[in-house]
Amino acid sequence: MNDVDHVSQNIENEIKSNDVVLFMKGTPIFPMCGFSAATVEVLNKIGVKFESVNVLDSDEMREGIKKFSNWPTIPQLYVKEEFIGGCDIVREMFESGELLELLNTKGIDVSPS
Repeated sequence: MNDVDHVSQNIENEIKSNDVVLFMKGTPIFPMCGFSAATVEVLNKIGVKFESVNVLDSDEMREGIKKFSNWPTIPQLYVKEEFIGGCDIVREMFESGELLELLNTKGIDVSPS
């Protein structure tokens, strides 16, 4: 199995084992870019539990997630194995109420702060 297959497998495992996954730069406690920080802030406001994957830990993961989703930027949010989008999309969906509606529809617990 080459690196690309291995990374894709890791990504698939991550999104299959967790309802909400954020591929981001840094960690929720210590985001390494403004877009990742803004996305974490939205998820925290909604009060949804999420897993995060720090793409800065490996170049393969950073490039792999872009290929996996066919989306050029990080962060990337997945809900129940579905790619939702990056920071701007997540923020817009949050402001319109769509994000909360999506999480409710998918049966994911939220407890807004």
